[in-house]
Amino acid sequence: QVQLVESGGDLVQPGGSLRLSCTASGVVFESNVIGWFRQAPGKEREALSCISPRAGTVRYTDSLKGRFTISRDNFNKMVYLEMNSLKPEDTAVYYCATYVGELSGCNLPEAFYDHWGQGTQVTVSS
Repeated sequence: QVQLVESGGDLVQPGGSLRLSCTASGVVFESNVIGWFRQAPGKEREALSCISPRAGTVRYTDSLKGRFTISRDNFNKMVYLEMNSLKPEDTAVYYCATYVGELSGCNLPEAFYDHWGQGTQVTVSS
């Protein structure tokens, strides 16, 4: 059974930073693309970033403007999303998701993703 678990969500002040973590079980981790998504209250879920199985390709949605960085540690089966210069509009539930994909690429649209975590809450507020 595939299971993804996110952690690291918290209440943070504007301008602050957080690092989210995602771990996956029940998959051959080094064969899976991992993506990060978020859903703010009253809004549709949006794709943020993805990373290819061997970390050779990363993609970001344009709106992040370099504030977020995705990385992965295949040995420890972890993927991270480093978030800097956080804004109140970054408040959302953040999800990681996965699919088995090409080793050298990744895709942002959520239709590609087969399995999802339960999410972790990030709140940016003073």
